[in-house]
Amino acid sequence: MKKYKNRYRISSARLQSWDYGRNAAYFVTICTHNRIRFLGKIVKTQNPSTPQQMELSEIGELVEKFWYEIPSHYPFVELDAFVVMPDHIHGIIIINKPNDTATTPNRGGEKSPDLRDGKSPDLRGVETPKLGVSTTPKLGVSTPKTGRGGKNERWKPNTLGSIINQYKRICTINARKINPKWKWQSRFHDHIIRDNASFLRIRQYIIDNPLNWEG
Repeated sequence: MKKYKNRYRISSARLQSWDYGRNAAYFVTICTHNRIRFLGKIVKTQNPSTPQQMELSEIGELVEKFWYEIPSHYPFVELDAFVVMPDHIHGIIIINKPNDTATTPNRGGEKSPDLRDGKSPDLRGVETPKLGVSTTPKLGVSTPKTGRGGKNERWKPNTLGSIINQYKRICTINARKINPKWKWQSRFHDHIIRDNASFLRIRQYIIDNPLNWEG
């Protein structure tokens, strides 16, 4: 973990040689389009241990619901820490295919320092295909061509990209019934969790996100 402008951040690079269908734990961040606070708001509480917490909007409840349903569609996926914030979500997805012995997912170990700020880590974004309902791509970012009906060959089946793409798709279909202006960012952010210390640190960062919100 490097320090940049006195803030902790997780170094990340999209590894061209990495098979994102391999067994591993992944830290995923998905933001709303233009960081619009579609998902709810942070509210103050009377509890000293949790002085503020997330209050989900109707769309926020959908986003949470569909996240927890991911393993129902992908039985090899396990979920760990997850949080919905006003304009983004953080979650740990563990790919654990029984026939993949190349990688063992990290699930925790010795304690390590937590991330110190409430900002989303500076992770490199990964484009997700439109599938007919995804968000408008940023300027300067190419979007893969899609066929009618949303089929796209960029993401191989049962990879992190295909999982997130389908998750974003089902959220968008249902969220637009509530608010037609709903959009995700066209990109999501991922970080391969490489050791137990990082797993625990990222897990705690996710849990503490509502407490650290300053928006």
